[in-house]
Amino acid sequence: MAEGKTESPGPKRRGPYISSVTSQSVNVVIRGVVLFFIGVFLALVLNLLQIQRNVTLFPPDVVTSIFSSAWWVPPCCGTASAVIGLLYPCIDRHLGEPHKFKREWSSVMRCVAVFVGINHASAKVDFDNNFQFSLTLAALSVGLWWTFDRSRSGFGLGVGIAFLATVVTQLLVYNGVYQYTSPDFLYVRSWLPCIFFAGGITMGNIGRQLAMYECKVIPEKSHQE
Repeated sequence: MAEGKTESPGPKRRGPYISSVTSQSVNVVIRGVVLFFIGVFLALVLNLLQIQRNVTLFPPDVVTSIFSSAWWVPPCCGTASAVIGLLYPCIDRHLGEPHKFKREWSSVMRCVAVFVGINHASAKVDFDNNFQFSLTLAALSVGLWWTFDRSRSGFGLGVGIAFLATVVTQLLVYNGVYQYTSPDFLYVRSWLPCIFFAGGITMGNIGRQLAMYECKVIPEKSHQE
């Protein structure tokens, strides 16, 4: 009678499903961290520009520098950037319409440059008519979407982000956290939704580009007898 073969115990191998879930989770975390720090950096640069041009004013007893006065702004913007950057490719997959328009880093960098330029214009350019200025920034923001996105999901998310961010900003200003000089749209400036829209499109493009580097797990082959 032949003796039964005993297999030596070894490390358990993870199935392809578990490996895929783990790799995707790690990838999402890495992309979220990268997006968070990009958002923090842009917030510091753009907030400094707004304060220097006296567009936003913080209470003098709290404000001593860009880092101490608005310490909560960069983390909030970083968190929002991570959420937006992860949401865009997720919506693309959910709708089954992968975004393929201008998928290269050079296009993403140009999009960031245009967004910074729009923000810079909002702080530096002076218009006699605020309504005309708001229409100009709205046209520039839509032009940014048309040049670097052109997706219906991107436009819809951009509008939703602009609306939600404007409501949150109105509440912050209403509660005296900070204020805008010469507000003409309730407590804020009328061009602010345009900035939020352009920012949403920009972070969405960065998030989509980072999503191209998702880990691809090769399914484990079954043992041949």
